[in-house]
Amino acid sequence: MLREARILDAPYLMEDYYSKVIDWGRNNVLAVALGPVLFLWKWENGKVKKLLQVPGEDDYPTSVSWSHDAKTLAVGYMDSKLQLWDAETSKLVRNLEGHHRRVATSSWNHWNGHILTSGSKDKSIINHDVRVSNNVTSCIKAHSGEVCGLKWSNEGNLLASGGDDNVVRIWERSKMSSSKSLHRFTDHCGGVKALAWSPHQVNVLATGGGREDGCIKIWNVQKGTCIHGIDAKAQICGLEWNRHHKEILSGHGFSASGDGNKLCLWKYPNMTKVGELQSSNSRILDLSQSPDGLTVATAGADETIRFWEAFGPSGDEDSVSHLAGLVSLKTSVIR
Repeated sequence: MLREARILDAPYLMEDYYSKVIDWGRNNVLAVALGPVLFLWKWENGKVKKLLQVPGEDDYPTSVSWSHDAKTLAVGYMDSKLQLWDAETSKLVRNLEGHHRRVATSSWNHWNGHILTSGSKDKSIINHDVRVSNNVTSCIKAHSGEVCGLKWSNEGNLLASGGDDNVVRIWERSKMSSSKSLHRFTDHCGGVKALAWSPHQVNVLATGGGREDGCIKIWNVQKGTCIHGIDAKAQICGLEWNRHHKEILSGHGFSASGDGNKLCLWKYPNMTKVGELQSSNSRILDLSQSPDGLTVATAGADETIRFWEAFGPSGDEDSVSHLAGLVSLKTSVIR
């Protein structure tokens, strides 16, 4: 089936496996960090707004995460700051204290919308209550390497964390102050940035390992067991579940075997490959899914943002607005 890809130029997009540089909010706006500048790009009409620019040369956004209502954007920085920005007014709401090194990941608890969890190169996971002046409700140091992946479950009761120590941990929301995780998975042999909870089955989590691992693993977190594992033979930089069908999309980076820099679509639960698509000659760094669950955006090391109609029909093509000089349209086979 042919799918149409929109391509945006993304100059100064940082080539960093550990950063989370794009996030697609429920307001249908994509937040994109390009070097020291953070832009908001509206899908319906292609309008671009500059939200912030970091002064100086040594600091820049390293993680972006929309709140559930898409009114607030959490932005983590290279120099350890974590900030909340109002997307409508482009105003800084507040600084959240606690980290001492790069903040490469954050995740909002959508069940409890005032809880934001962040992970850092200082090896800590911090829960913030964004309503109160003393924002830190708990600080956990359980990983022995940088915390590069965080994802709250759809029900908001479990948190998955992935580290550069090659470990995945599962945390219960009600017991995070104890610093004792529910499960500790050590099957990966590379850093774990890619985490994705299944929209079809409660307690099912997909994880992906870095360059030295290249494996996708599916976990039953209720039992603490690995349901399935597949060697994708390439760095896993992002995972997105298809909300309409039981499939999962993986975005890949480096590969010793030459299988990298592509998107792969896998049928769940047997994890057979439905199709693959070469993105470019550069690695895919990050994935984010549209609110309707039909389109996936990828951030590439070739300084592009590409949009793939990966999960379903593209809808009314007449409603798509073209950005002259910025957007080109191509057709590609995804399955």
